[in-house]
Amino acid sequence: MRLLLGLSRAIDALTEAIGKLTVWLVLLVALLSAGNAIMRYGFSYSSNAYLEAQWYLFSLIFLLGGAYALKHNAHVRIDLVSGRFSKRTQAWIDVVGTVLFLLPMAVGVIYLSWPWAMNSFLGKEMSPDVGGLPRWPIKLALPLGFALLTLQGISELIKRIAYLTGHLQLVEEEREVVE
Repeated sequence: MRLLLGLSRAIDALTEAIGKLTVWLVLLVALLSAGNAIMRYGFSYSSNAYLEAQWYLFSLIFLLGGAYALKHNAHVRIDLVSGRFSKRTQAWIDVVGTVLFLLPMAVGVIYLSWPWAMNSFLGKEMSPDVGGLPRWPIKLALPLGFALLTLQGISELIKRIAYLTGHLQLVEEEREVVE
C-alpha cells in the first residue's frame, strides 16, 4: 500500500502543478476576450485567430482543469444524498463511482479521441477559416486532458481504498486524505 500511496502523491503533485498553471489560462482568456472585443468594436478589426485562440484556451481550462477539480473535490457530486451517509459509506460510493463510471468513461474518451487527434496531428490540420490557427494542438489536448483525469481518478481510488483498509484518514471538511 505504501508504494501505491507514493504513486498517488506523485499523481497529486502532477495534477496540482498542471492545475496551478491552468488557473493562469483563465486570466489569459479574459484578457484575450477583452482585447478582442476592444479591437472589434473600437477599431473594427477582427481576427479568426483571436476568436479561435479564445475557444482553444477555454477548452484547455476545462480539459486540463478537470483532474485538478477532481483532486480538490470541486466537481459535481451527489452530496445531497451521500452527505447523509458515514464517511466509510461515502468512500465506498467514491470507489464504486470511480470504478464503474469515471475510469471507464475517461479511458473510453482517450480510446476514441486518440486516432482522431493523431490524424489531425499527422495531417497538420489547420482551421478552415482564413487566418485561423492549427487545429491539431487542441485536438491533442482532448486525450491529454482525459489522461490526466484518469490518473487523478486512479489517485483518488488509491486514497479511498487506503482509507477503507485503515491506511489513511479522510479529512471531513474537504474529504481529502492525510497520512
